[in-house]
Amino acid sequence: MSSLPRPIGNRRTEPVFKTLLVANRGEIALRVVRTCREMGIRTVVAHSTVDKESAAVLAADEAVQIGPGAAKHSYLYPPALIEVALRTGAEAVHPGYGFLSEDPDFAEICVSNGLAFVGPRPEVMARLGDKSLARRLMSEAGLPLLPGTTKPVNGSAEVLAEARRIGLPLIIKASAGGGGRGMAIVREWAELLPTYRSTRATARAVFGDERVYLERFWQNARHVEIQLLADEHGNVVCLGERDCSVQRRHQKLVEESPAPGLAAGLSGILAEATARGARAVGYTGAGTFEFLVSGEEAAFMEVNSRIQVEHPVTEMVTGIDLVREQILVAAGLPLSLRQEDVKPRGVAVECRINAEDPSRNFAPCPGKLVEFSPPAGPFVRVDTHAYPGWRVPPDYDSLLAKVIVWAPDRAQALARMDRALAEFRIGGPGIHTTRDALREIIRNPSFREGTHDTSLLERMADVSVTSAS
Repeated sequence: MSSLPRPIGNRRTEPVFKTLLVANRGEIALRVVRTCREMGIRTVVAHSTVDKESAAVLAADEAVQIGPGAAKHSYLYPPALIEVALRTGAEAVHPGYGFLSEDPDFAEICVSNGLAFVGPRPEVMARLGDKSLARRLMSEAGLPLLPGTTKPVNGSAEVLAEARRIGLPLIIKASAGGGGRGMAIVREWAELLPTYRSTRATARAVFGDERVYLERFWQNARHVEIQLLADEHGNVVCLGERDCSVQRRHQKLVEESPAPGLAAGLSGILAEATARGARAVGYTGAGTFEFLVSGEEAAFMEVNSRIQVEHPVTEMVTGIDLVREQILVAAGLPLSLRQEDVKPRGVAVECRINAEDPSRNFAPCPGKLVEFSPPAGPFVRVDTHAYPGWRVPPDYDSLLAKVIVWAPDRAQALARMDRALAEFRIGGPGIHTTRDALREIIRNPSFREGTHDTSLLERMADVSVTSAS
Protein backbone atom coordinates (compact mmCIF):
# COMPACT_ATOMS: atom_id res chain seq x y z
CA MET A 1 0.00 0.00 0.00
CA SER A 2 1.30 3.46 -0.88
CA SER A 3 2.33 5.69 2.02
CA LEU A 4 1.24 8.82 0.17
CA PRO A 5 -1.84 10.65 1.49
CA ARG A 6 -4.92 9.92 -0.56
CA PRO A 7 -6.37 12.93 -2.45
CA ILE A 8 -9.61 14.20 -0.99
CA GLY A 9 -11.81 17.17 -1.74
CA ASN A 10 -14.57 18.35 -4.03
CA ARG A 11 -15.07 16.10 -7.06
CA ARG A 12 -16.98 18.76 -9.02
CA THR A 13 -16.12 18.55 -12.73
CA GLU A 14 -17.86 21.59 -14.25
CA PRO A 15 -16.05 24.95 -13.83
CA VAL A 16 -17.27 27.07 -10.91
CA PHE A 17 -16.06 30.16 -12.79
CA LYS A 18 -15.51 30.58 -16.51
CA THR A 19 -12.64 33.06 -16.16
CA LEU A 20 -10.44 34.06 -13.21
CA LEU A 21 -7.99 36.95 -12.99
CA VAL A 22 -4.68 36.22 -11.25
CA ALA A 23 -3.69 39.50 -9.58
CA ASN A 24 -0.15 38.51 -8.67
CA ARG A 25 3.16 37.31 -10.09
CA GLY A 26 5.91 34.74 -9.62
CA GLU A 27 5.45 31.18 -8.46
CA ILE A 28 2.10 31.80 -6.75
CA ALA A 29 0.61 33.17 -9.99
CA LEU A 30 1.79 30.08 -11.83
CA ARG A 31 0.47 27.89 -9.01
CA VAL A 32 -3.01 29.41 -9.33
CA VAL A 33 -2.96 29.10 -13.12
CA ARG A 34 -2.19 25.39 -12.89
CA THR A 35 -4.99 24.63 -10.45
CA CYS A 36 -7.44 26.65 -12.55
CA ARG A 37 -6.47 24.66 -15.62
CA GLU A 38 -7.26 21.42 -13.78
CA MET A 39 -10.62 22.93 -12.77
CA GLY A 40 -11.45 23.99 -16.34
CA ILE A 41 -11.23 27.71 -15.50
CA ARG A 42 -9.81 30.12 -18.05
CA THR A 43 -7.07 32.32 -16.56
CA VAL A 44 -5.99 35.88 -17.19
CA VAL A 45 -2.67 37.00 -15.69
CA ALA A 46 -2.16 40.71 -15.11
CA HIS A 47 1.54 41.57 -15.33
CA SER A 48 4.02 44.43 -15.29
CA THR A 49 6.46 45.22 -18.09
CA VAL A 50 9.18 43.46 -16.11
CA ASP A 51 7.21 40.20 -16.05
CA LYS A 52 6.11 40.12 -19.68
CA GLU A 53 8.05 36.88 -20.29
CA SER A 54 7.39 35.28 -16.90
CA ALA A 55 6.38 31.63 -16.56
CA ALA A 56 2.92 32.61 -15.32
CA VAL A 57 2.36 34.85 -18.34
CA LEU A 58 3.41 32.07 -20.70
CA ALA A 59 1.16 29.53 -18.97
CA ALA A 60 -2.01 31.66 -18.76
CA ASP A 61 -4.82 31.58 -21.32
CA GLU A 62 -4.48 35.35 -21.61
CA ALA A 63 -1.99 37.89 -20.26
CA VAL A 64 -2.52 41.63 -20.02
CA GLN A 65 0.14 44.22 -19.23
CA ILE A 66 -1.05 46.62 -16.55
CA GLY A 67 1.88 48.90 -15.83
CA PRO A 68 5.62 49.39 -15.34
CA GLY A 69 7.92 47.46 -13.04
CA ALA A 70 7.16 49.57 -9.97
CA ALA A 71 4.56 47.62 -7.99
CA LYS A 72 2.64 50.73 -6.99
CA HIS A 73 1.84 51.30 -10.66
CA SER A 74 1.02 47.68 -11.49
CA TYR A 75 0.42 44.94 -8.92
CA LEU A 76 -0.58 47.46 -6.25
CA TYR A 77 -2.79 49.56 -8.54
CA PRO A 78 -6.43 48.39 -8.19
CA PRO A 79 -7.93 50.45 -11.06
CA ALA A 80 -5.74 48.67 -13.62
CA LEU A 81 -6.49 45.24 -12.18
CA ILE A 82 -10.25 45.81 -12.05
CA GLU A 83 -10.29 47.20 -15.59
CA VAL A 84 -8.53 44.10 -16.89
CA ALA A 85 -10.85 41.79 -14.96
CA LEU A 86 -13.97 43.43 -16.38
CA ARG A 87 -12.60 43.73 -19.90
CA THR A 88 -11.58 40.06 -20.09
CA GLY A 89 -14.82 38.74 -18.62
CA ALA A 90 -13.33 37.50 -15.36
CA GLU A 91 -15.81 36.48 -12.70
CA ALA A 92 -13.30 36.09 -9.87
CA VAL A 93 -9.96 37.50 -8.72
CA HIS A 94 -7.28 35.48 -6.96
CA PRO A 95 -4.82 37.80 -5.18
CA GLY A 96 -2.21 35.16 -4.26
CA TYR A 97 -0.10 36.33 -1.32
CA GLY A 98 1.62 39.66 -0.76
CA PHE A 99 0.64 42.75 -2.77
CA LEU A 100 -3.14 43.27 -2.42
CA SER A 101 -3.99 39.86 -0.97
CA GLU A 102 -4.79 41.26 2.49
CA ASP A 103 -6.08 44.66 1.39
CA PRO A 104 -9.76 44.94 2.42
CA ASP A 105 -10.25 47.96 0.18
CA PHE A 106 -9.21 45.94 -2.87
CA ALA A 107 -11.49 43.09 -1.80
CA GLU A 108 -14.36 45.56 -1.44
CA ILE A 109 -13.67 47.03 -4.89
CA CYS A 110 -13.76 43.54 -6.39
CA VAL A 111 -17.08 42.74 -4.73
CA SER A 112 -18.63 46.09 -5.67
CA ASN A 113 -17.74 45.37 -9.31
CA GLY A 114 -19.45 42.00 -9.24
CA LEU A 115 -16.21 40.00 -8.93
CA ALA A 116 -15.77 37.15 -6.49
CA PHE A 117 -12.72 37.80 -4.32
CA VAL A 118 -10.84 34.60 -3.49
CA GLY A 119 -10.37 35.31 0.19
CA PRO A 120 -12.27 36.38 3.30
CA ARG A 121 -14.98 39.02 3.23
CA PRO A 122 -13.61 42.59 3.20
CA GLU A 123 -14.91 43.45 6.66
CA VAL A 124 -13.35 40.32 8.17
CA MET A 125 -10.06 41.04 6.46
CA ALA A 126 -10.11 44.61 7.79
CA ARG A 127 -10.62 43.45 11.37
CA LEU A 128 -7.87 40.85 11.19
CA GLY A 129 -5.51 43.13 9.28
CA ASP A 130 -5.48 45.47 12.27
CA LYS A 131 -3.13 43.40 14.43
CA SER A 132 -4.02 45.08 17.71
CA LEU A 133 -7.75 44.70 17.01
CA ALA A 134 -7.18 41.06 16.04
CA ARG A 135 -5.55 40.49 19.43
CA ARG A 136 -8.62 41.90 21.15
CA LEU A 137 -11.02 39.81 19.07
CA MET A 138 -9.07 36.63 19.73
CA SER A 139 -8.87 37.43 23.44
CA GLU A 140 -12.65 37.74 23.47
CA ALA A 141 -12.85 34.37 21.70
CA GLY A 142 -10.79 32.81 24.50
CA LEU A 143 -7.48 32.37 22.70
CA PRO A 144 -4.32 32.73 24.83
CA LEU A 145 -2.37 35.97 24.35
CA LEU A 146 1.02 37.22 25.44
CA PRO A 147 0.90 40.15 27.88
CA GLY A 148 0.52 43.31 25.83
CA THR A 149 -1.88 45.94 24.60
CA THR A 150 -5.05 45.25 22.64
CA LYS A 151 -5.20 48.84 21.42
CA PRO A 152 -2.52 51.00 19.78
CA VAL A 153 -0.35 53.01 22.18
CA ASN A 154 0.06 56.71 21.66
CA GLY A 155 2.58 59.01 23.31
CA SER A 156 5.60 58.51 25.54
CA ALA A 157 3.67 58.43 28.82
CA GLU A 158 1.33 55.65 27.67
CA VAL A 159 4.20 53.66 26.18
CA LEU A 160 6.18 53.86 29.42
CA ALA A 161 3.19 52.91 31.56
CA GLU A 162 2.23 49.92 29.40
CA ALA A 163 5.85 48.79 29.09
CA ARG A 164 6.23 48.75 32.87
CA ARG A 165 3.08 46.61 33.11
CA ILE A 166 4.23 44.19 30.41
CA GLY A 167 7.91 44.02 31.32
CA LEU A 168 11.03 43.58 29.21
CA PRO A 169 11.92 42.28 26.75
CA LEU A 170 8.99 43.41 24.63
CA ILE A 171 8.31 43.86 20.96
CA ILE A 172 6.78 46.92 19.31
CA LYS A 173 4.64 46.03 16.30
CA ALA A 174 2.88 48.02 13.63
CA SER A 175 -0.90 47.56 13.83
CA ALA A 176 -1.04 47.42 10.03
CA GLY A 177 2.16 45.39 9.75
CA GLY A 178 2.91 42.19 7.95
CA GLY A 179 5.61 40.29 6.12
CA GLY A 180 8.02 40.63 9.02
CA ARG A 181 8.18 44.42 8.69
CA GLY A 182 7.27 47.12 11.19
CA MET A 183 8.45 45.43 14.37
CA ALA A 184 11.35 45.92 16.75
CA ILE A 185 12.50 44.25 19.96
CA VAL A 186 13.26 46.30 23.09
CA ARG A 187 15.59 44.70 25.64
CA GLU A 188 16.75 47.76 27.62
CA TRP A 189 14.68 50.59 29.08
CA ALA A 190 16.90 53.19 27.40
CA GLU A 191 15.89 51.74 24.03
CA LEU A 192 12.15 51.95 24.62
CA LEU A 193 11.17 55.46 23.52
CA PRO A 194 13.67 55.75 20.64
CA THR A 195 12.51 52.37 19.32
CA TYR A 196 8.87 53.38 19.72
CA ARG A 197 9.46 56.51 17.63
CA SER A 198 11.47 54.72 14.95
CA THR A 199 8.92 51.90 14.66
CA ARG A 200 6.10 54.41 14.26
CA ALA A 201 8.08 56.15 11.53
CA THR A 202 8.70 52.85 9.77
CA ALA A 203 5.03 51.89 10.04
CA ARG A 204 3.99 55.25 8.61
CA ALA A 205 6.44 54.96 5.70
CA VAL A 206 5.76 51.32 4.84
CA PHE A 207 2.06 50.91 5.66
CA GLY A 208 0.73 54.48 5.70
CA ASP A 209 -0.41 53.86 9.28
CA GLU A 210 1.77 54.84 12.23
CA ARG A 211 -0.19 53.01 14.93
CA VAL A 212 1.79 50.50 16.98
CA TYR A 213 1.10 48.19 19.92
CA LEU A 214 3.22 46.42 22.52
CA GLU A 215 3.60 42.74 23.24
CA ARG A 216 5.81 40.74 25.58
CA PHE A 217 8.71 39.14 23.68
CA TRP A 218 9.23 35.46 24.29
CA GLN A 219 12.87 34.56 23.84
CA ASN A 220 13.71 31.10 22.52
CA ALA A 221 10.14 30.53 21.37
CA ARG A 222 8.97 28.62 18.33
CA HIS A 223 6.72 29.89 15.56
CA VAL A 224 3.89 27.44 14.92
CA GLU A 225 0.86 28.01 12.71
CA ILE A 226 -2.39 26.20 11.99
CA GLN A 227 -3.75 26.01 8.44
CA LEU A 228 -7.53 26.31 8.16
CA LEU A 229 -10.26 26.20 5.56
CA ALA A 230 -13.68 27.70 6.21
CA ASP A 231 -16.78 28.29 4.09
CA GLU A 232 -19.85 30.50 4.14
CA HIS A 233 -21.94 27.68 5.59
CA GLY A 234 -20.28 27.62 8.99
CA ASN A 235 -17.87 24.78 8.31
CA VAL A 236 -14.29 25.12 9.61
CA VAL A 237 -11.60 22.49 9.04
CA CYS A 238 -8.06 22.61 10.46
CA LEU A 239 -5.34 20.89 8.44
CA GLY A 240 -2.62 20.46 11.02
CA GLU A 241 0.27 22.64 12.07
CA ARG A 242 3.45 23.93 10.47
CA ASP A 243 6.67 24.92 12.21
CA CYS A 244 8.10 28.14 10.74
CA SER A 245 10.74 28.92 13.34
CA VAL A 246 13.72 29.25 10.96
CA GLN A 247 13.59 32.93 10.04
CA ARG A 248 15.75 35.85 9.00
CA ARG A 249 14.48 39.38 9.66
CA HIS A 250 11.21 37.83 10.90
CA GLN A 251 10.71 36.20 7.49
CA LYS A 252 10.61 32.43 7.07
CA LEU A 253 13.25 30.30 5.35
CA VAL A 254 12.28 26.73 6.30
CA GLU A 255 8.85 25.31 7.11
CA GLU A 256 7.69 21.83 7.96
CA SER A 257 4.61 19.84 8.88
CA PRO A 258 4.00 18.47 11.39
CA ALA A 259 5.93 20.61 13.88
CA PRO A 260 8.58 18.44 15.56
CA GLY A 261 8.69 17.99 19.30
CA LEU A 262 5.46 19.74 20.28
CA ALA A 263 4.25 19.04 23.79
CA ALA A 264 1.69 16.24 23.96
CA GLY A 265 -1.78 17.45 22.99
CA LEU A 266 -0.65 20.94 22.02
CA SER A 267 -1.37 20.46 18.31
CA GLY A 268 -5.00 19.65 19.08
CA ILE A 269 -5.28 22.58 21.50
CA LEU A 270 -4.00 25.00 18.83
CA ALA A 271 -6.35 23.56 16.21
CA GLU A 272 -9.32 23.92 18.53
CA ALA A 273 -8.36 27.52 19.32
CA THR A 274 -7.98 28.26 15.61
CA ALA A 275 -11.43 26.89 14.79
CA ARG A 276 -12.95 28.87 17.66
CA GLY A 277 -11.24 32.08 16.55
CA ALA A 278 -12.26 31.59 12.91
CA ARG A 279 -15.91 31.06 13.83
CA ALA A 280 -15.86 34.09 16.14
CA VAL A 281 -14.98 36.46 13.27
CA GLY A 282 -16.88 34.68 10.48
CA TYR A 283 -13.73 33.70 8.60
CA THR A 284 -14.03 32.14 5.11
CA GLY A 285 -11.48 30.73 2.68
CA ALA A 286 -7.94 29.56 3.41
CA GLY A 287 -6.06 31.18 6.26
CA THR A 288 -3.48 30.70 8.96
CA PHE A 289 -3.55 31.34 12.68
CA GLU A 290 -0.04 31.96 13.98
CA PHE A 291 1.16 31.16 17.50
CA LEU A 292 4.30 31.42 19.58
CA VAL A 293 5.10 28.24 21.48
CA SER A 294 7.38 27.82 24.48
CA GLY A 295 7.32 24.40 26.09
CA GLU A 296 3.72 23.59 26.95
CA GLU A 297 2.59 27.21 26.59
CA ALA A 298 1.27 28.88 23.43
CA ALA A 299 0.09 32.39 22.61
CA PHE A 300 -1.80 33.77 19.63
CA MET A 301 0.11 36.23 17.41
CA GLU A 302 -1.91 37.03 14.29
CA VAL A 303 -4.02 35.76 11.42
CA ASN A 304 -2.82 35.65 7.82
CA SER A 305 -6.01 35.95 5.79
CA ARG A 306 -4.67 34.48 2.55
CA ILE A 307 -2.82 31.52 1.14
CA GLN A 308 0.67 31.22 2.66
CA VAL A 309 4.02 30.82 0.92
CA GLU A 310 4.47 27.59 2.88
CA HIS A 311 1.10 26.05 2.00
CA PRO A 312 2.69 23.21 -0.05
CA VAL A 313 3.90 21.37 3.06
CA THR A 314 0.30 21.09 4.23
CA GLU A 315 -0.77 19.91 0.79
CA MET A 316 1.96 17.26 0.80
CA VAL A 317 0.91 15.70 4.10
CA THR A 318 -2.87 15.95 3.58
CA GLY A 319 -3.34 15.50 -0.18
CA ILE A 320 -5.60 18.59 -0.30
CA ASP A 321 -5.22 21.27 -3.00
CA LEU A 322 -5.65 24.43 -0.93
CA VAL A 323 -5.96 26.75 -3.94
CA ARG A 324 -8.75 24.58 -5.35
CA GLU A 325 -10.59 24.73 -2.04
CA GLN A 326 -10.11 28.51 -1.94
CA ILE A 327 -11.75 28.87 -5.33
CA LEU A 328 -14.63 26.56 -4.47
CA VAL A 329 -15.36 28.53 -1.29
CA ALA A 330 -15.21 31.82 -3.23
CA ALA A 331 -17.90 30.40 -5.51
CA GLY A 332 -20.16 29.95 -2.49
CA LEU A 333 -19.85 26.19 -2.22
CA PRO A 334 -19.51 24.37 1.11
CA LEU A 335 -16.21 22.74 1.97
CA SER A 336 -15.91 19.39 0.27
CA LEU A 337 -14.24 17.76 3.26
CA ARG A 338 -14.94 17.33 6.93
CA GLN A 339 -12.54 17.41 9.83
CA GLU A 340 -12.59 13.63 10.07
CA ASP A 341 -11.47 13.42 6.42
CA VAL A 342 -8.16 15.10 7.28
CA LYS A 343 -5.57 12.40 7.95
CA PRO A 344 -2.05 13.85 7.63
CA ARG A 345 0.67 11.34 6.82
CA GLY A 346 4.41 11.57 6.94
CA VAL A 347 6.53 14.72 7.06
CA ALA A 348 6.92 17.53 4.54
CA VAL A 349 9.64 20.20 4.57
CA GLU A 350 9.92 23.35 2.46
CA CYS A 351 13.04 25.45 1.83
CA ARG A 352 12.82 28.84 0.15
CA ILE A 353 15.48 29.55 -2.46
CA ASN A 354 15.93 33.32 -2.57
CA ALA A 355 18.25 35.42 -4.71
CA GLU A 356 20.01 36.75 -1.62
CA ASP A 357 23.55 36.84 -0.25
CA PRO A 358 23.59 35.28 3.24
CA SER A 359 27.09 36.69 3.85
CA ARG A 360 25.67 40.21 3.49
CA ASN A 361 22.72 39.77 5.85
CA PHE A 362 20.63 38.19 3.08
CA ALA A 363 20.86 41.23 0.80
CA PRO A 364 18.90 40.77 -2.48
CA CYS A 365 20.94 39.84 -5.58
CA PRO A 366 19.10 40.70 -8.80
CA GLY A 367 20.59 39.64 -12.12
CA LYS A 368 20.34 37.20 -15.00
CA LEU A 369 20.08 33.49 -14.30
CA VAL A 370 22.53 31.64 -16.53
CA GLU A 371 22.00 28.27 -14.87
CA PHE A 372 18.74 27.07 -13.38
CA SER A 373 18.24 23.34 -13.01
CA PRO A 374 15.85 22.34 -10.18
CA PRO A 375 16.11 18.98 -8.43
CA ALA A 376 13.81 16.05 -9.13
CA GLY A 377 13.30 12.52 -7.87
CA PRO A 378 10.72 10.75 -5.74
CA PHE A 379 8.55 12.96 -3.53
CA VAL A 380 10.32 16.19 -4.51
CA ARG A 381 8.20 19.17 -5.56
CA VAL A 382 9.61 22.48 -6.83
CA ASP A 383 7.32 25.51 -7.09
CA THR A 384 9.09 28.09 -9.23
CA HIS A 385 8.64 30.69 -11.94
CA ALA A 386 12.33 30.97 -12.84
CA TYR A 387 14.18 29.45 -15.79
CA PRO A 388 17.59 29.78 -17.50
CA GLY A 389 17.93 33.22 -19.04
CA TRP A 390 15.30 34.78 -16.78
CA ARG A 391 16.34 38.05 -15.22
CA VAL A 392 15.74 38.35 -11.47
CA PRO A 393 14.23 41.84 -11.13
CA PRO A 394 15.13 44.23 -8.31
CA ASP A 395 11.52 45.41 -8.10
CA TYR A 396 9.98 42.54 -6.15
CA ASP A 397 10.54 39.85 -3.53
CA SER A 398 13.67 37.79 -4.14
CA LEU A 399 11.98 34.37 -3.97
CA LEU A 400 13.13 32.14 -6.85
CA ALA A 401 11.81 28.73 -5.91
CA LYS A 402 10.40 26.59 -3.14
CA VAL A 403 11.77 23.08 -2.74
CA ILE A 404 9.30 20.81 -0.96
CA VAL A 405 9.93 17.20 -0.04
CA TRP A 406 7.83 14.47 1.57
CA ALA A 407 8.92 11.31 3.39
CA PRO A 408 7.38 8.86 5.88
CA ASP A 409 9.42 10.35 8.74
CA ARG A 410 11.44 13.48 9.51
CA ALA A 411 14.90 11.91 9.23
CA GLN A 412 14.14 10.72 5.70
CA ALA A 413 12.57 14.07 4.81
CA LEU A 414 15.68 15.99 5.90
CA ALA A 415 17.96 13.59 4.03
CA ARG A 416 15.81 14.01 0.94
CA MET A 417 15.88 17.79 1.27
CA ASP A 418 19.67 17.81 1.61
CA ARG A 419 19.96 15.71 -1.53
CA ALA A 420 17.52 17.92 -3.43
CA LEU A 421 19.30 21.14 -2.46
CA ALA A 422 22.64 19.62 -3.45
CA GLU A 423 21.19 18.86 -6.90
CA PHE A 424 19.82 22.38 -7.40
CA ARG A 425 22.04 24.13 -9.96
CA ILE A 426 21.42 27.84 -9.94
CA GLY A 427 23.48 30.94 -10.60
CA GLY A 428 24.52 33.83 -12.80
CA PRO A 429 26.74 36.93 -12.76
CA GLY A 430 26.46 38.55 -9.33
CA ILE A 431 23.70 36.19 -8.18
CA HIS A 432 23.97 34.51 -4.80
CA THR A 433 21.25 32.32 -3.33
CA THR A 434 20.22 30.86 0.01
CA ARG A 435 20.78 27.28 -1.18
CA ASP A 436 23.99 26.57 0.73
CA ALA A 437 22.76 28.39 3.83
CA LEU A 438 19.68 26.19 3.81
CA ARG A 439 21.85 23.08 3.68
CA GLU A 440 23.73 24.33 6.74
CA ILE A 441 20.45 24.88 8.54
CA ILE A 442 19.02 21.43 7.92
CA ARG A 443 22.34 19.86 8.97
CA ASN A 444 22.45 21.89 12.19
CA PRO A 445 22.22 19.57 15.23
CA SER A 446 19.58 21.68 16.95
CA PHE A 447 17.41 21.70 13.84
CA ARG A 448 17.87 18.00 13.21
CA GLU A 449 16.86 17.25 16.80
CA GLY A 450 13.80 19.51 16.50
CA THR A 451 14.89 21.64 19.47
CA HIS A 452 15.46 24.83 17.46
CA ASP A 453 13.54 28.09 17.85
CA THR A 454 13.33 31.49 16.16
CA SER A 455 16.85 32.44 17.30
CA LEU A 456 18.52 29.56 15.42
CA LEU A 457 20.10 31.72 12.71
CA GLU A 458 21.45 34.18 15.27
CA ARG A 459 23.11 31.36 17.19
CA MET A 460 24.53 29.87 14.00
CA ALA A 461 25.97 33.28 13.08
CA ASP A 462 27.52 33.63 16.53
CA VAL A 463 29.18 30.21 16.16
CA SER A 464 30.52 31.17 12.72
CA VAL A 465 32.00 34.41 14.05
CA THR A 466 33.58 32.61 17.01
CA SER A 467 35.05 29.92 14.78
CA ALA A 468 36.44 32.51 12.34
CA SER A 469 38.12 34.46 15.13
